Amino acid sequence: MGKTCVSNEASTVSPRDQDLAHDAETATALEKSMGVVAAIKMYPRAVAFSMILSLCVIMEGYDTALLGSFYGLPQFRQRFGVRLENGDYQLTSSWQSGLQNGTQVGQICGLLFAGFLADRFGYKKIIIGALFMTIAFIFLFFFAQNIGMLFAAEMLCGLPWGAFQTLTTTYAADVTPIPLRPILTTYVNMCWVIGQFLSTGVLRGLLSRPDDWAWRIPYAIQWVFPPPIILGVLFAPESPTWLVKKGRLEDARKSLRALTSSRISNEEINQTVAMIAHTNELEKTLQDGTSYLDCLRGTNLRRTEIACFVWIAQVACGIWFGGNVVYFLEQAGFDSTRAFDFGVGQNAIALAGTISAWFVLQRAGRRTLFLAGLAVMFSILMAVGFMGIPAPQPNLGWASGSLMMVFVLTYDLTVGPVCYCLVAEIPSTRLRIKTVVLARNAYLIASLVANFLNPPILNPSSWNLRGKGGFIWAGICFCILLWSYFRLPETEGRSAAELDVLFEQGIAARKFRTAEVDPFHGSHPETTEKIEEMTQERI
Repeated sequence: MGKTCVSNEASTVSPRDQDLAHDAETATALEKSMGVVAAIKMYPRAVAFSMILSLCVIMEGYDTALLGSFYGLPQFRQRFGVRLENGDYQLTSSWQSGLQNGTQVGQICGLLFAGFLADRFGYKKIIIGALFMTIAFIFLFFFAQNIGMLFAAEMLCGLPWGAFQTLTTTYAADVTPIPLRPILTTYVNMCWVIGQFLSTGVLRGLLSRPDDWAWRIPYAIQWVFPPPIILGVLFAPESPTWLVKKGRLEDARKSLRALTSSRISNEEINQTVAMIAHTNELEKTLQDGTSYLDCLRGTNLRRTEIACFVWIAQVACGIWFGGNVVYFLEQAGFDSTRAFDFGVGQNAIALAGTISAWFVLQRAGRRTLFLAGLAVMFSILMAVGFMGIPAPQPNLGWASGSLMMVFVLTYDLTVGPVCYCLVAEIPSTRLRIKTVVLARNAYLIASLVANFLNPPILNPSSWNLRGKGGFIWAGICFCILLWSYFRLPETEGRSAAELDVLFEQGIAARKFRTAEVDPFHGSHPETTEKIEEMTQERI
């Protein structure tokens, strides 16, 4: 296939404009030419602080998996469930959906507020405030006397968790160069997997306790996470991209200096700030503002659509069905101990898959991995569906459990981590926080639907479809696979300014990888003039 050339209008550019554009172009070329090791050496503190902030997501992953695994914990079911005719205790499918959706509603509200507040006050203040809110709301979990208190706790804790989901991903994209963005944005997914791994392991260790401490102790462990993270956030520099958006270029230089190695020269710092400012001003010429409504205008509508559907794919691929292996296997005839053993193994595989994604992403593009993952998961869901047609049998249970392991490995090697990379790279830098907020809210709305759909599929007091539920999720997975093939572009190796021009020119998704684009020469000379007016000094 030949390369698509994105042409720019010819314009007369002054020597001053050329000099400023040259600085931005130099910094962009340097980032694109870096290897991963060189980028880590140049941005060691950016890597460290991004990883510290991303630890916030461990709490969200921990409780999400905790709640799903509690449905398979006999002590929790006896405390908050209802007695069935066979003498077993189960939470009703309506309360299972309600508890999970309480979290989603809280996160939707938290995301919207985080988008407004972070744009105004920056990352650090909002994340620290959210961490203190988490500490306070965990008390409701620990002292819950009835299922209504659990519902209130899930909804209130969803507020800070929503902030963590957005700000950790966008901060990683803001402070790191192009080679490190896929690693540190997918590291956010890894933190979520670590949280799930910890929760399943904790519950497995407490299965032998006959009292309420079997579920109170896992909730209490959540108090361990916030204090060290708060300490790390206090020392973290503010995002240089956010500071440039606020016109605080000198502060942006100081922040960038605090994020980079001492070997980086002041000239290189100035060039990097020039690149950020050039992109910021280019985007200002292409869009009017930075409100949520601006995410739905012009070319930003396409970018918002892609970000939303990429995150919806995390639900539509069937992970709600394939990821809840503990409860699934119990309904397939496994005892609690063996089901939790499978759960621990599943989360270990998920962690290994996310780490492997770092290396695979260096060789395969985001689009390629995303499509391949969806295709494999569709096939597995169909296979599980067929195995669910006969009556429950031990051999079929083992086979279904094994396929679930492959499903989770595929998810955490492809769609799970790649999603975080894509939603951070697709939006414009000026609308990154708000676009990610809208995308995550699209994910949460899809989760609300999944939370109503999945419990009846597995719950023995409801539809009780067991493995046959794979057919339902396979159909949904196939739909998102079709959308991804026609609408998902490749962002690998592209700078923010290059993506701005590609979207502005309306390049087809399948041509993003081969299109040639130059955002620095002759297309928007007014951007560098605005930088001069704003700073009245050479960047």
